[in-house]
Amino acid sequence: MAQLKKVQISNQNWKKVKSDALVVGVFKGGGLSPVGKDVNSGFNGVIKTTIKNGDFKGKSNETLMLYTGGSSSRILLVGLGLKKQFDLEKLRQAGGTAAKILQGKDKTSASAEIPGMDALNCSAADATQAFVEGAILGSYKFLDYKTDDENQTVLKSLTIVGGGSRSGLQQGKIVGESVCLARDMAAHPSNVATPSRLASEARKIARAGGMICKVMNRDQFTKLGMGAFASVAQGADEPPKFILLEYQGGKKGDKPFAFVGKGITFDTGGISIKPSSKMDEMKYDMCGAAAVLGIMKAVAGLKPNRNIVAAIAATENMPSARASKPGDIVKAYNGKTIEILNTDAEGRLVLADALAYVSKHHDPKYMVNFATLTGAVIVALGHVASGVMGTDKKLVQSILKAGETSGERVWELPLWDDYCDDVKSKIADVKNLGASGQAGTIAGGAFLKAFAGETPWAHLDIAGTAWWDKDRPYVPPGPSGVAVRLSLELLNILG
Repeated sequence: MAQLKKVQISNQNWKKVKSDALVVGVFKGGGLSPVGKDVNSGFNGVIKTTIKNGDFKGKSNETLMLYTGGSSSRILLVGLGLKKQFDLEKLRQAGGTAAKILQGKDKTSASAEIPGMDALNCSAADATQAFVEGAILGSYKFLDYKTDDENQTVLKSLTIVGGGSRSGLQQGKIVGESVCLARDMAAHPSNVATPSRLASEARKIARAGGMICKVMNRDQFTKLGMGAFASVAQGADEPPKFILLEYQGGKKGDKPFAFVGKGITFDTGGISIKPSSKMDEMKYDMCGAAAVLGIMKAVAGLKPNRNIVAAIAATENMPSARASKPGDIVKAYNGKTIEILNTDAEGRLVLADALAYVSKHHDPKYMVNFATLTGAVIVALGHVASGVMGTDKKLVQSILKAGETSGERVWELPLWDDYCDDVKSKIADVKNLGASGQAGTIAGGAFLKAFAGETPWAHLDIAGTAWWDKDRPYVPPGPSGVAVRLSLELLNILG
C-alpha cells in the first residue's frame, strides 16, 4: 500500500513549521479559524483578499493553492461549507481533499490546522481522529504493480499545528491504516489475494494483537459438516480456508461480538457463469472478508475492552467437472438442507455455514456479517448506502447510527416473514434464490436468517459501497474499505 505514513502534532507556531504547503480551512462566507486569521495576517491579508475578489467561495471540498514565501511555500485553502452544517464527516472530507491535492512530486510534506475544529461540538480527540482518518484515506494509492514513476508520489508527512489531540491522532492513524489494509486486500488481483493469502494476513494480525487464529482447510471444515461452504469450494483448485480470529479484551466468560465476512476471492458464477463483461471486478467479491481483516487489524491496535470473534469463509467460485450444479441439494452446518438453484448465489452458501458455526461455538452477544451479496442492492440504493437487515432492533438501529457517525451510510430493508417464505424450498428446507425478479437483496438476507440461530444478528449487503469508479473526498476510485470504520463505531455504541 501507499499512503500517508507520518503524522505528528507540533506545539510550535505554524510559522516555525517547515513544509511544502500549509492547509487552512475556510467556511462558506469567508469564516476563518484563529490559526487561519493569523496566517492571513502573516501574509498581508492574502486569504481575505482572495475571498473578497471571488476567487474562493468556501464551498465544501473546494480548493485553491496560494503561493507565498516563508516556512511554507504554499497555502492550500480548503472549503468547509456552511459553518452551521459543519460536522465530523465534513472535517474528515476536508482532510481527504487536502491530502489528494498535496500529492504532487514537489509536495510531499504538509502542515495543517484541524480545519473548523473550533466550530464543532466535540472533543479535540474526536476532531483530530476524523481529520487524520481523512488525510490518510485521501492519500491512499494502490501502487503495488506499478513499475514506472508516473503519478506515484504520495504525501509523506503531515504536521498538525494550532492544537490537536495526540490520542485522537493515534486513533485516527490506526483506523486509517486498517481501512487501507482492507482496500489493499480487495485491490490485489485474485491470483495474489487467494484464500491462503487471507489466512496469512489473519495470522499476522493475530500475532500483532495477541489473538488466537485458527485456519481450517477443505478436509477439516467439510468433515465438520459445512456442506454449503464445501459445495462452493468443490469446483476450485485453489485451496479454500475457513479462518477464525479470537480477541480476548473483555472479561472471561463475556459473550463476544462477532464479525463474519464473505471471502469469495474470485467469482465466475460457477456453472451459472457470469457474462464476461466486467468479470474482472469479481476479485472484489471478498470485500466482506477484507473488511473483517481491517476491523481486526484496528482491534489489534486499539485494544478495546471486549471480546471479539471474526470468521471468514474464503474460496474461489469456479466452474469445473467437480463444481456444484443448479438443482443440487446440500446440508449446511446447522443441519438445514439447501436447494441450489443458481451457483452464482454462492456467497450466502459460504456465509450460511460460517454464521451457523460462530453462533453455535461462540454464542455471540451480537453477530454482524458483511458481504458483496447482490447486484439488487445497487438497484435499490446505488453506490451511496449499504443495505442492512436483521433480527435485533437494537443492533440494526445501532448500525444505522454508526453509519451516520462514520460517514458509511446504511439503509434498513425489511425482513418480514413474507420474504422468508420466498426462500423456502419444495424439496429441501430452503433454496438459495427468492421470488423471481423480486426483492433480491432481501431474499439474500432472508436466506441467511435461517442460519444465524438465536443470536441477535444483522446482515450488511455492501455490494454497492465496497467499490466504485467515482473519486470522492477520501475514497479514491476502486475499493473503499467500507464497514471497517462503521464497525469500530458500532463497538463504541454497543459498549
